Amino acid sequence: MTSLFALLALATPSIQDFVQPNLKDASFVAKVVKSDQRELKKINNDFGTSYHFGTVNIKAEEPFKLRLDAFVSEDTGDSDTHVTYIINGPRVLYSIPRVRIHSSQDLSRAPGRRQTFLDFGLLTPSLFKGFFDATFVRMDRATGDAVFDLHYGGQEGLTKHQRDDSHHRIWIDPDKKYVTKREWYDQQGRQLATFFYENPIKDNGVWMPTQLTVKNVEDKSAGSRSIRRSR
Repeated sequence: MTSLFALLALATPSIQDFVQPNLKDASFVAKVVKSDQRELKKINNDFGTSYHFGTVNIKAEEPFKLRLDAFVSEDTGDSDTHVTYIINGPRVLYSIPRVRIHSSQDLSRAPGRRQTFLDFGLLTPSLFKGFFDATFVRMDRATGDAVFDLHYGGQEGLTKHQRDDSHHRIWIDPDKKYVTKREWYDQQGRQLATFFYENPIKDNGVWMPTQLTVKNVEDKSAGSRSIRRSR
């Protein structure tokens, strides 16, 4: 029996088999291709806000550094509003200079509100050093993808009320090592949305998707973005 269990353990994939250890930093340009505010609001009340940003310049760096620069086009004929959003570990800063808004937050107890490489369909080592706990679910028979559940780690000692119990289920292409699909669940375990990462290209040895589509729980396409690596 011991030998059987040892063989089963060897056959069970680890999330470390699918991370991108050489991905230290990257710059992206994300452009909205489709935005259906009616369908986006079915995900949650705030989700559609990000789709008001036609183009977003993104700089990501390991570990847990992210900068987003976006321009919100207004229908009033006024000049565009520049919004900057910076994540440095658990600290989040955002500013809208035009209306003199500058604010910062500590998201140590709200990891689900932090954006990471996962949002772009990429897995890096720092994600699994206390931030996420990954549990292997199965190999998907239809696609051959590895399926994992991701729950937020580092919450020992917190009460149920203090914990962030939102989580993700991800499908990973085992050869190209990028996330092909991600299901997002809220604190009560209800599914909010499904993200599809498609049309991957190889850039500097890393496969990365170039199209992101989000569907709500009614399986309605709510929005899509094109994503390209910038230099």
